[in-house]
Amino acid sequence: MLPVPNEQGDLPAGIHPVSWLEIEERFGRVGDTRVRAFARLRHLHELAGRTGKLRRFFVFGSFVSSAPEPRDVDVVLVMAEDFRLEDGPRESRTLFSHADAQARYGASVFWLREGMLSGPLMNDFLAAWQTRRDGGKRGIVEIEP
Repeated sequence: MLPVPNEQGDLPAGIHPVSWLEIEERFGRVGDTRVRAFARLRHLHELAGRTGKLRRFFVFGSFVSSAPEPRDVDVVLVMAEDFRLEDGPRESRTLFSHADAQARYGASVFWLREGMLSGPLMNDFLAAWQTRRDGGKRGIVEIEP
């Protein structure tokens, strides 16, 4: 269950595991902007999943806040260590170019392979996505498979 947002409308710092139903109920049903953003999020997950190599899927930024109109969808994909872009389906490849994903899907997509960062480095990497522009901390979510 997702915690209550803080005074700034953000989740408390940390990584919060959620189901698709939870994220839709909390962030994807109220207002046209959020409904469209949720549909985009599902599509991004589907594209990444088509590779057969998606291991973890994190969502951060304004979508997982109480902002009435999130600016975009921000995700971090953790792919299998043996993931090779050229082996994936053609329709998924745009997802792995940050600029192309932003232009095509209105999403900031960041990705890495398992094993690139481990232990403390992975924790530091995920902590960076929990830092707001003003230096404050906010939570991120990991959508459970």
